[in-house]
Amino acid sequence: MVGYVLNLLHLYLLFHPFNLTVSQNIIKLVIILYIVTGIGREARNQKNLIYNIVLFAAAATSFSYNPFASAEPVAPDVKGCNKPTLPQGVEPLTCCPPNFEKKEPIDYVIPNYQTLRIRKPAHDYDNLEKYKKAVNIIKSLPDDHPHSWTQQSRVHCAYCTNSYHFSWIFLPFHRWYLYFYERILGKLINDPNFTIPFWNWDAPEGMEIPAIFIDKSSPLYNARRNQNHQPPMLVDLNWNGNTITHSNYTVLKAICRGDRSGDVKANLATMYRQVYEVKRPICFYGKPFRAGQKPYSLKTGSDSIELVPHNTIHSWTGDSTQPNDEDMGAFYAAARDPIFYSHHANVDRIWTIWKSFGRNDVIDPDYQNASYVFYDENENLVRVKNNDAFDTKKLGYDYKQLDLPWLKAKPDPRMSKRYRHRRRVKKLDLPFTLLKDKIVSTVVKRPKINRSQVEKDEKEESLVFSLQFDRTKHLKFDVLINEEEDYKRANPKYRVFAGSFVSVSHASRTSLEVAVTETTFSIGITDLLEQLDVDDEESIVVTLVPEYGDEVIIKDINISFEECKSQ
Repeated sequence: MVGYVLNLLHLYLLFHPFNLTVSQNIIKLVIILYIVTGIGREARNQKNLIYNIVLFAAAATSFSYNPFASAEPVAPDVKGCNKPTLPQGVEPLTCCPPNFEKKEPIDYVIPNYQTLRIRKPAHDYDNLEKYKKAVNIIKSLPDDHPHSWTQQSRVHCAYCTNSYHFSWIFLPFHRWYLYFYERILGKLINDPNFTIPFWNWDAPEGMEIPAIFIDKSSPLYNARRNQNHQPPMLVDLNWNGNTITHSNYTVLKAICRGDRSGDVKANLATMYRQVYEVKRPICFYGKPFRAGQKPYSLKTGSDSIELVPHNTIHSWTGDSTQPNDEDMGAFYAAARDPIFYSHHANVDRIWTIWKSFGRNDVIDPDYQNASYVFYDENENLVRVKNNDAFDTKKLGYDYKQLDLPWLKAKPDPRMSKRYRHRRRVKKLDLPFTLLKDKIVSTVVKRPKINRSQVEKDEKEESLVFSLQFDRTKHLKFDVLINEEEDYKRANPKYRVFAGSFVSVSHASRTSLEVAVTETTFSIGITDLLEQLDVDDEESIVVTLVPEYGDEVIIKDINISFEECKSQ
């Protein structure tokens, strides 16, 4: 009986969606026959049975997803790189590095930089002509050249449609990605000190799409952007998917809940909440993703800045007339738009700012030693690690220092506690489906109230959601806490606005894989509860406001003190 149960378990693991080629699926079928026909009966010892399966599985798995592997750092197998399955209607493409099967990566040696390259904001960028020249050259290279524009964009397609979002891999991977992109451009124009600009959407002077990207004669221009979001429209860092046009912008921005573009105060409050209030590494970097771990699972989860404003800006910038909001609005195509690199340069800059507040890196060795493979500026296929990317100065660059107005943009309570009355809300049965255009509220019990300051400093009180959704679709819902009045018009500049879950369209990994995705979503609420003056209350009312996308299954909602504890 035990053997029968074990065999059923093995069958489940084998049929569970892998990132496999046709030949690898054949190997998987051989394993299934091995179990079903009873060949494995001779291996009564469970360890022997698993060992035999591992011998097959080790040859079959690729891209560092092996369900039998023990926990260890992520390290992509470029020789096992497969074609992604793209959104419906998109022409097939290969996102793997060129000639990857013929080369063995070498460990990258960081040059000994004598001077720092200073990245500057796009609205104050003095390297424009060099940047245009470099992009013209890179776009003229053959598609199969490792430095070509096609290959640069496919780096994101190869990695980020599969597993390098929704986890702690997000920030360091993109830092390395931009590093080599910048180095390659500098090599092409023979300028080792060349730097790319950053789009500083976190400050009022940078909240428009930068002028350097809207000149139609420039190689930095991309026609596949939302034409209703061109200057003078200001970015909405917490965009909820609805658009108002230039012609009715002045009139409708005050009455349309759909687009808060131009609301500088809301943008600054979003930055305060998503960056300054996030004090602990795991909640800023994202949850672990290790070798042998299935991507997009309840063990993974996005960092605060990835969801908002990173994802929202991707969606806000992408062309809503395209099937999947290409280019910026779909991860497989996002890096085709030159503005992608400046957007991510600012995400990278925000990481350095967050650390300047005295915050720490993740010390887990699996995070420190996670590695990636890129072509460097000399066309060498190189392997790099996270622990070499924690300090931009080690990589030879830094960012121009700018004012941070969002540090003074703490969200305001809607009303004082004495004027609030508690809505009568029942606790919803879990799981439940959050439907489009249907706002729901539920009660969530707090495990502990009136914690001491020492306890708060050690462990963040976090509101944790377990979710299931289709990752090929765009999705956003907002989370409000103890909102009692006009929750349909809740705004990030108000304290009751706790955060948002945002997913940009990801391609699924194989044609056999259902795009159903599970992940966790956490919001630190210690400061929020203090400011709402409800630290002594045994429960909170959580309201979910769906903004766009298909339905999402809320599998669990709870409050945890372990999700974001100090290291």
